[in-house]
Parts: sequence; structure tokens; C-alpha cells
Amino acid sequence: MSAARRSRLSTKRKFVADGVFYSELNELLTRELAEDGYAGVEVRTTPHRTEIIIRATRTQNVLGEKGQRIRELTSVVQKRFEFADGAVELYAERVQNRGLCAQAQAESLKFKLLGGLAVRRACYGVVRFVMEASAKGCEVIVTGKLRGQRAKGMKFGDGYMIKTGHAGQVYTDIAVRHVLMRQGVIGIKVQIMLPHDPKGVQGPKIPLDDVVTIMEPKEEIDPAVLLAQQAAAAQAAAMMPPATMEGMPPSDPMGAPAGEEAPNVQAGF
Repeated sequence: MSAARRSRLSTKRKFVADGVFYSELNELLTRELAEDGYAGVEVRTTPHRTEIIIRATRTQNVLGEKGQRIRELTSVVQKRFEFADGAVELYAERVQNRGLCAQAQAESLKFKLLGGLAVRRACYGVVRFVMEASAKGCEVIVTGKLRGQRAKGMKFGDGYMIKTGHAGQVYTDIAVRHVLMRQGVIGIKVQIMLPHDPKGVQGPKIPLDDVVTIMEPKEEIDPAVLLAQQAAAAQAAAMMPPATMEGMPPSDPMGAPAGEEAPNVQAGF
């Protein structure tokens, strides 16, 4: 969306417009870059321009020969969403570990099924590849007319999977794809439980709630030694003289300094 139109929108309409823009852009790139390992898109908006980062497993195919393909995509996005010249830039970013990317694995499974590979063999291959990439768990669900005219669903999984709560949102990567087979549409759903990574590269930084880390206990002091130290400290404190302020003359019990009469005596009382 152009900057002029964006400035005229209310806050509510702006969020809706941003969501529609992201959905349409994601759908375009999913269809266009399906064979190049498309794994998602990120939109960064700055005051001067909009940056679109395309994540894929084969970034060289996304860029094209001498950057021709990325320029064509930039032109399409600019014309469709009415951006000014130079107001939008597209970049390609390589996925570090495609075994932990649900979208990349869903696309891989989709092309395996389109190539005629058996469903069970293709799904188990994806599950094994994901678990070898240090994932905590993986689940693949395939539904549709897998064999014969009767539709059914098959579920393949390994490891453990958290699906509910905040941990399910943070640790689980989900992707859904539709495969247009000759006998009908087959649905694919890939869920990957990411590992904990303190650096935040392979997985989330936030540790799971039920992970308990037992620290090494501190070195304990013998009670007899502690009592002896306390007794020695108390004896040393008792032997010290009471502290007096230097430079102050000794005062009488009534509070008047030596050599001076009390205020009542001076007044004649």
C-alpha cells in the first residue's frame, strides 16, 4: 500500500490493510516460488520504504540469472499494491536449517506426492529427515482420497509435540498445503516441535515451563566452625573500649559541657 493511502487510514483499518497485504503477498509468493523451497515472507516497514524478505531454501533460483527474477517480482508487487518507484525492495534470505522449517517440508512432501511416490513412504521420509535435524517432535497429517474412492486421513509422527498454550504457539511451526492430484485434492499438514536454542537461531530462546535445571549445591560450613567464629567475634567485641568522639569535652550527666553553667542556673532558677 502506498504511503499516501496509509496515512489517511485509521488505526483499525491500517491493521486490517496490513493483514490483507501480507496474505495476498504470501499467496503470490507461495504459488510463484513453490519449486524453489519458499519458506515464508517478512515485511518490514520503514518511513522511507518497505522491505520484503523472502525466505527460501534455494535463494539462487529466487534471485534468478543476474537478479532478473527478483526484479520481476519487485515490479509485480509495486504495480499491484501501488507503491511509488523505489518505495519497495525485495530480498532473498536462505533458510539456515530446512529440516526445521515446516513450510519447506510441506512443499517437499507435496512434490513427492505429485511425483507418484507412495503416501506412507513419502511421509515417513519427511518425519525422519525432520527428526535428524535435531527437532523435538514432528507430525504429518495427510487427508483425502489416498487410495480408492473413499477419503481418509493418515497421521505420522515421532518425538513429542506441544499443541496448546503459549508453548504451543512459540515452539510449534505449522504449514498446510493442498495437492491437486488427479483423483482429487489431498491436504497436507506438517507440524514441527522446534528445539530450545539459547541463541535463538535454531529455535526459541524461551525455555519450556516444565524444564527443571538442578544447580550444584553450595559448599556447606561445619556448624561447629560457625559457632566458634561467632563466639570469637562476640569476645573481640566485648574487649573493645567504648567509642568516644574525639575533640569533644566530657559532659556532665545533665548534658551541659564542663566549665559552663547549666541554662537553668544562668537564668537564676
